[in-house]
Amino acid sequence: MAEEVTLLDFWASPFGMRVRIALAEKGVKYEYSEQDLRDKSALLLQMNPVYKKIPVLVHRGKPVCESLIIVQYIDDVWRDKAPLLPSDPYERAQSMFWADFIDKKIHDLSRKIWTTKGEELEAAKKGFFECLELLEGELGEKPYFGGETLGYVDIAFLPFCCGFSTYETIGNFSIEAQCPKIIAWANRCLQKESVAKPLAEPGKVHELVLEIRKSLGFD
Repeated sequence: MAEEVTLLDFWASPFGMRVRIALAEKGVKYEYSEQDLRDKSALLLQMNPVYKKIPVLVHRGKPVCESLIIVQYIDDVWRDKAPLLPSDPYERAQSMFWADFIDKKIHDLSRKIWTTKGEELEAAKKGFFECLELLEGELGEKPYFGGETLGYVDIAFLPFCCGFSTYETIGNFSIEAQCPKIIAWANRCLQKESVAKPLAEPGKVHELVLEIRKSLGFD
């Protein structure tokens, strides 16, 4: 399978990490192709001519783009192990809703925490915690958003945990103090090799964020 599956990705991309976790959960062997986002390769431009972005999963020569769509595709193709989406239509729709919520809210607000200051930063922090509290409510007493096993919503959210310590340092807050269930959930997920190995090291993410902030004139 290795020669049939290639992932075009960038190590720090939370969207790419989603795909890596899904592939690891399914036990799919693949070729990893690190991309320079400042000098996009001919292969990336060929495989994703519309958005010209990573991640792109190339399976048997055919590209699949956009991380949540890729995770759904992986779940459909490799059905024999670790189902990621519920079979029940309503539960499946709910999983897609919360994954979309993470894309539209958590991604935007977490980025604003390290790319803004003053009132805009304070508003981003407030919105971020409001979203985390909603996610805590959805998690409830379940070990995973997917129930008893890691699922689609967990995979959608987990990559952002790599930046938690960075958000806390820049925003001067503690996620565990306000949303302890989220931290307990993240730590539980990190016990799985299929999660811990694909995720970027928080320290390296922090260094990258500081570099970007410096280029933006923040530090």
